[in-house]
Amino acid sequence: MLFGWKGTTHIMASANGVASLQGKRPLFSFGVIADVQYADIPDGHSFIGIPRYYRHSLLVLQRAVQKWNNHQKIKFVMNFGDIVDGHCPKDQSIDVVKEVVNEFEKFNGPVYHMIGNHCLYNLPRDKLLPLLNIPSIDGCAYYDFSPIPEYRFVVLDGYDISAIGWPQDHPNTLEALKILREKNPNTEKNSPDGLVGMDRRFLMYNGAVGKEQLEWLDGVLQDATKLKQKVVVCCHLPLDPGFTSREAILWNYDEVMDVIHCYNCVKVCLAGHDHQGGHSVDSHGIHHRVLEAALECPPGAAIISFFISDVRGKLLKNWEGSIIYLKNSGLGGGVDGNWKQHS
Repeated sequence: MLFGWKGTTHIMASANGVASLQGKRPLFSFGVIADVQYADIPDGHSFIGIPRYYRHSLLVLQRAVQKWNNHQKIKFVMNFGDIVDGHCPKDQSIDVVKEVVNEFEKFNGPVYHMIGNHCLYNLPRDKLLPLLNIPSIDGCAYYDFSPIPEYRFVVLDGYDISAIGWPQDHPNTLEALKILREKNPNTEKNSPDGLVGMDRRFLMYNGAVGKEQLEWLDGVLQDATKLKQKVVVCCHLPLDPGFTSREAILWNYDEVMDVIHCYNCVKVCLAGHDHQGGHSVDSHGIHHRVLEAALECPPGAAIISFFISDVRGKLLKNWEGSIIYLKNSGLGGGVDGNWKQHS
């Protein structure tokens, strides 16, 4: 799977799956992948019946790294979280995380990780973040970086306020449990039964951005505006309900977007979590792209389930995504986070 930005970069798909680029030379290119969710267990299904290929997902990642390295001009790679699945036997969690991280490290350049709910099902933050080489203060997993002076990438911690990953007596856990009690009357807090509309997002496998992180985000965007940088905001959890399943969105997506909409520097928001993927444009013209899950790429389908992105001078002024199938094979999607599988 490749996606490009029309007007900035133009990716054309031919019948045989060969992609060609037209236009000026890009400022830089980067690779992304989401929801690998590897586990050494038999294949399974989501609650709604979408097949999940737990062992094969590692091959998908290996193929992605090979593709990125062969490209030779990929400046960095971003992993959008959930590199291991919640069904991974917990006595194997550390070794499996290390195994997947080792595959990422075969990329010939820097790799930037973010955390997802499946990561936190396997390991608490104090063990997980060092393995992912995520810079952290007090267990928080948000940060930013600039691959070139004109651009800044902001990585949000969508499980800052969360009932998973923090110690049970941590203030962030207690705040998350309070939100769930108020918003979700179900005994099973991963169940959306009876919840209507946007309230269906208040599930335990989702989370929120905390107050300190919102203040940090505001400061980063102020700084980016002064430096005349274009910004890409990245989070495991989607930030716009335009295309995303209601059950897969950040609890306080509205508060985050209120901060983002105060500035003109953010051009696109990228996310994972909602396995079917999608694209929407919000009321301020910001593009939101949710990446399809590597976990649901079928064996033998020869589908490229990762992305190469070329960035040019006008990032996402006009944008379109392309899914390139190398063979006529279907790829199912589904909401990440079905409650019966704690997904």
